[in-house]
Amino acid sequence: MSNNKGSLKSTIAVSLTNYLDAGAIVAGASGLTLWQKYLGLSEIHLGWLNFISANCLGAALGAIIGGFLADKYGRKFIYTYNLLVYMLGVLLVMFSVNFPMLLLGFLITGISVGVGVPASWTYISESSEIHNRGRNICISQMSWGFGPMFILLLGMFFAPGGYLFCWVEGIAHAIGGADLSGDALNVFSSRVVFFSLFVVAFIAWNLQRKLEESSEWKASKEAAKAKGEDTGLLHAFGVLFSNKIAVRTVCFLAGIYLTWNLVASVMGFFQPHIYETAGGLSNEYANMLSCVGWAIVVGITFCLSFFIDRLPHKLFYILGLVAALATWVVVLKGVNGIGSLWAFSILWGVNGGLSVQIFYALWGTELFPAKFRAGAQGLMFFIVRGLSAIWGLVFTYIYGENGEGFTVAAWCMIALLLISLVVGVIGAPKTQGKSLDQITHERYGDNY
Repeated sequence: MSNNKGSLKSTIAVSLTNYLDAGAIVAGASGLTLWQKYLGLSEIHLGWLNFISANCLGAALGAIIGGFLADKYGRKFIYTYNLLVYMLGVLLVMFSVNFPMLLLGFLITGISVGVGVPASWTYISESSEIHNRGRNICISQMSWGFGPMFILLLGMFFAPGGYLFCWVEGIAHAIGGADLSGDALNVFSSRVVFFSLFVVAFIAWNLQRKLEESSEWKASKEAAKAKGEDTGLLHAFGVLFSNKIAVRTVCFLAGIYLTWNLVASVMGFFQPHIYETAGGLSNEYANMLSCVGWAIVVGITFCLSFFIDRLPHKLFYILGLVAALATWVVVLKGVNGIGSLWAFSILWGVNGGLSVQIFYALWGTELFPAKFRAGAQGLMFFIVRGLSAIWGLVFTYIYGENGEGFTVAAWCMIALLLISLVVGVIGAPKTQGKSLDQITHERYGDNY
């Protein structure tokens, strides 16, 4: 096991994957209107971009592929090649001049995001000390908060009329010529934001490809080889679904994460709607309030990192979901003033800081043996992101064209959060202070 300093260093390097995941989602969403005007896209085109992006199908497909590749070829295999794919997708978006290029760029970026997520959580957990596993997962989650926060800030500054749009104009004229204007000029705002992701991806790739392979994975492969076990992908699927404990674990983790994520996935729709329509805020003020919310996420998660390995997980899990439920109670009561807007933003920020995703990532790496640890997470991430994509379409019908189903939608959100709360409270495992080998032995016996 690596020392404390080593595990923290590797955690930071791997956590950049989460920054790139969240950053790709927000960068894509923030620039949609600019690409729509530049390429003359319809709402159907935009729907396809969202559906195959890092927020939906692209990430879902990548996760199920990446999870089992990480179990078959190692965690380092993912870190050696995956971000090269991400950079290719980002470059396609940056240089897009038509819809097929843009669509392909979104798809490739989304798949790369999905490939990296299960490997990153798995590697962080496997390289952590027993009493720092939760802390390191929290650091990883903080990157998910930094991503949207920084990308939103860049979007505000580089947007047409923004403080730094003059820089965008200079870059656009240097590349496209002095006569470039209108929508062709404005879309360079999105191109520059995606370029920032390319730079971070390049830095992350250089850090991650130098990481050592997970000792947990190497030990598992050597044990399988000594026993003459099949290590193919189809066999891994078969082992996962033939083990009753593993199947129950999948159901438990899907129960807490899917229900919470269905709510979280539509918050990107509700937040700007509430801020700008119900709250009557300008787009700039709405973006600023969103940034504050993400800053709260980062701050709360940072504080949690000092206590998550010392105090009961169930305590923080309950607090996070109570904050989430309180957020939607504020929505039901009505967002009719700046006070309720701030309450809405702060409460959802607290929920994000104590997010179900933190415990899903932690328990997901603890409750499966190394031989199909990443694959199981990839499968669940595939299910969650895939169903979230479908839910996003269903939710628009519940909500209605003009928000006539707003109350029904809010009650749906509360019901989903209550399910996540109850399932988590009942099934929360007691894994603190135990090594991954110890947890695996207690749950699966000597055969894993």
